[in-house]
Amino acid sequence: MRHYKKRVFDPSTAGSAQTARVNPHGGLDSPSRSFYDPAPIAMSSPKLPDLKDDPHLKVIRPLVEAYLAFSRADNRHIRAMKLTPAQFDVIATLGDTDGLTCSELSQATLVTKGTLTGVLDRLAAKGLIRRDPDPQDRRAVRIRLTDKGDALFRKTYGAHIMYLRPFFERALNKHQAGQAAELLVRIRDSFTQPR
Repeated sequence: MRHYKKRVFDPSTAGSAQTARVNPHGGLDSPSRSFYDPAPIAMSSPKLPDLKDDPHLKVIRPLVEAYLAFSRADNRHIRAMKLTPAQFDVIATLGDTDGLTCSELSQATLVTKGTLTGVLDRLAAKGLIRRDPDPQDRRAVRIRLTDKGDALFRKTYGAHIMYLRPFFERALNKHQAGQAAELLVRIRDSFTQPR
């Protein structure tokens, strides 16, 4: 519906005029008061939630801070072993397996599909993996660790686990660790479900 503006006289503000919307079908289209009311229009705004008292939103900051603290320590140790986090993820996932297809490797690691090909190329250039035809599917390629890659896996995987374990042992006992893992999985799954 189109609206037109006209100047209207307000007796409470002599010498001045106000602009009001006029509905062409008759009557003033005023926000929430009569134009005779000299009180200023109060602009209503949505009430913000009290974040300090919301038990669910209180989880966000500690969760993010815990992830960032873990990520810094995790990445620092992996890079000290002359690997990137993505390379270590692939090597750790391929270790003690008969190899995985690219699709299986993508699902099993935290490496994105767009990044995985480049990571595999660099590991192959270092002689740490090889690409073999999949005997069960001619269209597929099975990624396996070479002897050099397997030796690196056995050297770095155990060392990294032993580096990380004390951080968790210092914060949680075995029962608490199990509870934390369960709760984190529940949070993760909640974000993967439609709202």
